[in-house]
Amino acid sequence: MKYGQFCPLAKTTEILGEKWTILIIREILMGGRRFSELQRGLGLISPALLTARLKSLEDQGMVVKRRAAGQRSFEYYPTEACEALLPALISLGEWGLCWAQHTIVDDDYDVEFLMYYLERSINPEKLIGDETVIQFEFTDLSHQSKWWLLVKGDRVDLCIKDPAKDIDIFFTTTVRTMTAVWMGDRTYKNAITEGDLSVQGPPALTRNISAWLTPSIYANSPRPPSPGNMEASP
Repeated sequence: MKYGQFCPLAKTTEILGEKWTILIIREILMGGRRFSELQRGLGLISPALLTARLKSLEDQGMVVKRRAAGQRSFEYYPTEACEALLPALISLGEWGLCWAQHTIVDDDYDVEFLMYYLERSINPEKLIGDETVIQFEFTDLSHQSKWWLLVKGDRVDLCIKDPAKDIDIFFTTTVRTMTAVWMGDRTYKNAITEGDLSVQGPPALTRNISAWLTPSIYANSPRPPSPGNMEASP
C-alpha cells in the first residue's frame, strides 16, 4: 500500500495500515513470541494472513524472526523501531476508551481473549506458596463456563478442564463484568458490592487482588465518567 506522499503519517500508515498489523504489533509488544501465542491473542486471524503480516513486518525491520533454541519452531521479537510504537499504541487505546466504547457489542466480550490476558496478568511473586489454583466461573456462559489458572512457581497455565486440584481462589461473575474490572472501568469493590462479582479465598489475597492480578495497562487511563469508575481500587 503506497500513498505517494512524503507526509510522515502517510509513510507510517504504509507500514501499519494493513488490517491486523497494529494488533499483531500489540501482541508482540505484550510478550507474544511464538506463532501459536500470537494466534491466541488475535483470535479470528487466519494462519495464512498472520504469516503474511509477520513477513511484511520482518521486511520492514519491525520484527526479527529467530529459531527457538533447540526446536524447529520460530519466535518473533520486536526491534527498536517496533518498541518505539508502544506509547503510540497506548495513546490509540486511550482514544478508543473515550471515543469508541459505544461500538462494543456483546460478541466483542470474548472469554478466550479475556482469559488469555488474565493469564498474562498473573504476578506469581505476589501469590503465597509454590502453587495456586484460581477458578473463574462465568454465569453468562452455557458452554465452557469454568476456566482455571494454574500457577506453579513462575509458570502460569490456562486450563479449560478441571485440573483436579484444590481451588484456592474462586471468581464467579460474567464475562462483561470481569472485563470491566480488569480494564479499570469498574473496581472490584464496586462489582462485589453491586452483586456482580463474587470472590472467595484467603483474605490475604482477596483483599488486594490487583497486587497479583495486574490490571490492564489502560486501568488508570482517562475515560468518560461512569458510576463504576468513581471509587478507588482496593
